[in-house]
Amino acid sequence: MSEQGSTTVSGATEQPAVAPAVAAATASPVPTTRSPGPPAGAEGAAPERIDRRKVREGTVVSQSMDKTAVVAVVERVRHPRYAKTVQRTKRLYVHDEQNTVAVGDRVRVAETRPLSKLKRWRLVEIVERAR
Repeated sequence: MSEQGSTTVSGATEQPAVAPAVAAATASPVPTTRSPGPPAGAEGAAPERIDRRKVREGTVVSQSMDKTAVVAVVERVRHPRYAKTVQRTKRLYVHDEQNTVAVGDRVRVAETRPLSKLKRWRLVEIVERAR
């Protein structure tokens, strides 16, 4: 009772040999996001990290909470059916540690880890002060 493609040697099943070309084709390469260089703990310059966090620019519409501002970000998108450019506004809750922004300021915000139920953005810089 022999099985086709495998042989039994002392109770163990041995798999048939795979050609090297087939084995190389089935192995998936691991993509690297860092540039080649010394390891992080080694002497020399640290490798560059690719920052995938989103950065948006908008206008402060509310600053009544402590250390939190609400920023309105206007996005212009093309309507899928009518091909007209329409404006979509999103309200982002932004962490402002020193309470430095005022209503009407233009600010740049960056995505961050969740800081509260609604806060997922942090203040990067104040681009323009309100007049």
